[in-house]
Amino acid sequence: MVSGLSLTDSGDVLLRCPFDAVTAAQVRAIRPRGRWHPRQGGWLFPFEASRRLVDQFGARFHTDPALVQRLADAAHPLPPLPPHRDLVAAAALADPLADGRRLLAHQRAGARWLLARRGALLADEMGLGKTLTALAAARALLRCGATRLLVVAPVAVHPHWRREALALGLQPQLLSWARLPRDLPPGGVVLLVDEAHCAQNLEAQRSRRLLALARHPRIRAVWLLTGTPLRNGRPIQLLPLLMAIGHPLARDRLAYEQLFCNGHWRSVGHRQVWDCQGASRLPELERLLRPQLLHRRKVDCLDLPPKGRCFHPVVLEPPVQRAFQRACDRQVQAYRRRAAAGEVKADAEALALLTVLRRLAGLYKLPAAVALITALRDAGEPLVVFSSFVAPLRQLQRRCGGLVLCGAVAPPERQRCLEAFQAGASDLLLCTYGVAGVGLGLQRASQVLLLERPWTPGDVDQAEDRCHRIGSRRPVTSHWLQLGFPDDLVDALVLSKADRIEVVLGRRRRTLQREPVVRMLRRLLQ
Repeated sequence: MVSGLSLTDSGDVLLRCPFDAVTAAQVRAIRPRGRWHPRQGGWLFPFEASRRLVDQFGARFHTDPALVQRLADAAHPLPPLPPHRDLVAAAALADPLADGRRLLAHQRAGARWLLARRGALLADEMGLGKTLTALAAARALLRCGATRLLVVAPVAVHPHWRREALALGLQPQLLSWARLPRDLPPGGVVLLVDEAHCAQNLEAQRSRRLLALARHPRIRAVWLLTGTPLRNGRPIQLLPLLMAIGHPLARDRLAYEQLFCNGHWRSVGHRQVWDCQGASRLPELERLLRPQLLHRRKVDCLDLPPKGRCFHPVVLEPPVQRAFQRACDRQVQAYRRRAAAGEVKADAEALALLTVLRRLAGLYKLPAAVALITALRDAGEPLVVFSSFVAPLRQLQRRCGGLVLCGAVAPPERQRCLEAFQAGASDLLLCTYGVAGVGLGLQRASQVLLLERPWTPGDVDQAEDRCHRIGSRRPVTSHWLQLGFPDDLVDALVLSKADRIEVVLGRRRRTLQREPVVRMLRRLLQ
């Protein structure tokens, strides 16, 4: 291990040094606090502690040139921006756009809110026009200083960002999540991050790359956009986003995990592991998030038709039901044999088993899905179908026709399929959650069919709200096909997680208890 101070790929500072009691006491006295990172073999501190670290340890240990350069950039801050009232005036929020549209009242309010913050999380529900809101605010910063506009977004929604930016007379540099740069161009930068929930795992490379960009000294403002800031109902998922916008709660990661993620040590075999996947003190978290997180619902901002859910229990004929039960039993017995032999980790295998059962149930639901699709199409209703798996979508296409949007379809072809559906060339769009569940507007359809549900309520909302957004003219109905205990388990999990999310985002105030999915599955298997 080489001792020294270095800059990590997420913009944190790593201190590696030999252990002795005096050095350990000095490390623990640094604020903001650091934490021991076993895999990197050193103490990990937020960049805000870098100057204190260099002052304390720079004479004893080597300092990496990248950290020296970042400190030099931070020592020469960008010129200050005008006061908020001047920024709002420069935004010209009441003026018509180049295509004749005008910003809606909630978009103007959202732009003013963003202009008062250099780091913010715009968490409006899907379909409220977050793209236009953020671009209108960014235009004010560009007009008031030598500033560039960078937008991080999935490649599938780059055309949408270009169209909205053109309406405001902007030409942003569009970046994909797969190709985040390591450095920024000279001068000030406004960073807009679309679908920011893609960076909710601190161990993922794209999350670390985003943090490095968001913490760069040349950043004028970093505004994150997502309609699902807690996709899985776990406060730990918010931590990377809070770190990116510089929220005070994120300065002390250990304290955040202990206070709001029920962080604690637990025994796994003969070792102790840190568990921070829980949730605690959610009403307090909601209150502390409020200054830098804006969450508004469509029902409060727009006069849209309502959105509802319709649950369809699938009843199989007795011979088919017996075949389905035998297929499920074979998977369960195989799981029990592997677990008893110690061939697999029980927790991971339980989730893998549930995925297999969901895929199996999806295939047995196809006749019911075909019947529902046929009935809706005969009534003249365009329809969007979502599934986590490609195989049932391909089978539905062979039986019912329609267009398929999945990972195997090239991005240009996806755009053509989307435009064809919106133009009325087809009345059936078959999609995977991963490809069509984010960013796209499918307002032509008012009927959504979820063949099975994904693990997280955020993904469910993202899929349903492709059709329920600005421009929707009819009530939207989401149809849930339910067959057997795999669907019962996942649907109960989704709805319980949604309750927790509502507490954090300020919609509901009550204490929630949720049973972990692995424990629920084991109970059902018994």
